[in-house]
Amino acid sequence: MKIQNIKFLIILCFILLSVGAVATEKVPIVVITDCYHPYQDPGDNLDLIQGFASPYSDLRAVILDISDAFRKDTADHPTLWKDPRGPREGAIIQVEQLNYIFNRRVPFAYGPLEMMKSEQDKMLDIPAFEDAGIDLLFRILRQSNEPVDVLSFGSARVLAVAYNREPQLMKKKIRQIHLSAGTASKDYVLGSDKGANMIPGGEWNVALDVFAFTRLLRSDLPIAIYPCAGKDGGFVKDVNNTYWTLHSMDFLREMSPKLQAYLDFSFGQSLKYDYLRAMDAGAVYSNGKDLQFNEFFIWETAIWLNALRQQVVKTVEGEYLIRQHNEILPSDKIIVNSLRPCKLTEVRNDGRFQFEYTDKTSNFSIYYRDNPDENDRAMNVVVPQLFKSYHP
Repeated sequence: MKIQNIKFLIILCFILLSVGAVATEKVPIVVITDCYHPYQDPGDNLDLIQGFASPYSDLRAVILDISDAFRKDTADHPTLWKDPRGPREGAIIQVEQLNYIFNRRVPFAYGPLEMMKSEQDKMLDIPAFEDAGIDLLFRILRQSNEPVDVLSFGSARVLAVAYNREPQLMKKKIRQIHLSAGTASKDYVLGSDKGANMIPGGEWNVALDVFAFTRLLRSDLPIAIYPCAGKDGGFVKDVNNTYWTLHSMDFLREMSPKLQAYLDFSFGQSLKYDYLRAMDAGAVYSNGKDLQFNEFFIWETAIWLNALRQQVVKTVEGEYLIRQHNEILPSDKIIVNSLRPCKLTEVRNDGRFQFEYTDKTSNFSIYYRDNPDENDRAMNVVVPQLFKSYHP
């Protein structure tokens, strides 16, 4: 064989290996979630599947960000809804079920149960059980050979306390914090949602622990802010908030049998003792069980798409698809679901903030979609397809 041919084959092998590496590259992820059982927001139970199921997710840990007020028969949080649907606990059962389904050993732990007493609070006096979540985060960061993406659904308490204790470790080992919280409202305009107007920050996750949220927004950590709420609250679509509505849950009937069993356990608020064997119940929805929900309110999808380097596109044939960033075709129309660099011009003590887009280097970015209605239409196509594609 000629030397030129040998060189060509060697180069071709390197190219193919490189393409394969890119296509299967996994993102190291830590999920911090206020997922409960029985559920408080059932969307948390649905989206937790992504960390375990996505071929692009290297899920390193799940930290349960639970507030003691909501563990009681009737919640007694000082500023939030006195939820009478308790008691509930952190979703340890759901994490174990997903470990069982996907044959994984993803570690998990609780974070602090009480609110921070100040922005600088290191919470050094909390019980060891509650300290375990912060210790787990530190262990994952120290062991990682590459920066980690941290997805935060709930209060920012675990991250804020961890930053107060180990700021250099956090800055060195976190590539991006994806923070699901806050209200994007220019000039602090109060909108039509009177309930949102009355709580700190105008949004649930901020009100869970205001000191935690403001601590992060006054930090030098790399933070992408995904506001749950816009001017008119968390249930109205805005260009900077992540809310959308999944209009039909019929796709659950086409999901894998074990994931149907998992969602039936969560959505049905089951209290069965044999919660692992319950995952072997089969395709309960396919076999005729009624769906517990006709539609779903969702805030988390944008975070998972961006963290996993994915993009929603519309093909020339008019089909909505999810593609990896490196697989987008020149003919694809991108359904904007992006992060725009910004600077925070003011962070108020009540958790409200103001921002400006910037073309300069900044440790902050904010979620942006140019067409919330098309975003909603696209998500109603691609999200069911995504969950139906997961086969443990």
